[in-house]
Amino acid sequence: MKRLSEQEQGGRFEQVLMPHLDAAYNLARWLTRNDTDAEDVVQEAYLRAFRFFDGFRGGNARAWLLKIVRNTCFTWLRQNRAQEPATEFDEEFHSEESDSASPEKLMLQNADNQLVRQALEELPVEFRETLILRELDGLSYKEIADVTGISIGTVMSRLSRARQRLEKALVNRAGKGR
Repeated sequence: MKRLSEQEQGGRFEQVLMPHLDAAYNLARWLTRNDTDAEDVVQEAYLRAFRFFDGFRGGNARAWLLKIVRNTCFTWLRQNRAQEPATEFDEEFHSEESDSASPEKLMLQNADNQLVRQALEELPVEFRETLILRELDGLSYKEIADVTGISIGTVMSRLSRARQRLEKALVNRAGKGR
């Protein structure tokens, strides 16, 4: 097989992996719980992906990249575990606002988003990452299994438990708000 030039390799890397930048950031954001740290993790993950890109033989580029992001993230968390996140994730800032929504509606939406975000962040990391990969990134069970290195049965079990814990946390939070 002909070896690609550095320029061709860079072009192929950009074409194959850059479309998955949002998914990479999303996963890193939910695992680190911090915008700036997620950006750092994604940058390091892309550097690692580029370094090892010549070993990528095709297949699911998104799953391959997210596995690198996940591993980079867990390495980062081990090295920085004692540090607390410095900034809060601002849901309104990162989502599209409707100009026609009333201030009351925006306030209620923000409160709901904050409840869900807090409940998600309180899930154990293995449940949170599985739920994020499935519900927010839309990965299949097989893709999640590939990214996390666990069996499809374990993926299904973790998703079920994550959903149950999330539901329980939301019900508890809603009850406290009354």
